[in-house]
Amino acid sequence: GGGMQIRVLYFASLRESLGRSEEICQVSEGISVADLLKVLPLPGGLPVSVAVNQCHASRGMLLREGDEVALLPPMGGG
Repeated sequence: GGGMQIRVLYFASLRESLGRSEEICQVSEGISVADLLKVLPLPGGLPVSVAVNQCHASRGMLLREGDEVALLPPMGGG
């Protein structure tokens, strides 16, 4: 039961579209990266890369209290 706090960092175009570079999120314990992405206010349909504590993370990875989750839009193109 209960919840936990994680820190979410937004980069590049995500930061521009959301108007902020980071926020503290209150989430349920044992939430996965995929579930977190569903509750964040991300622009629809945009693929994002996720890093947890500066290491690449898969969608199925479970988050822990105090984790730092960085969201990066795909690099390249243009």
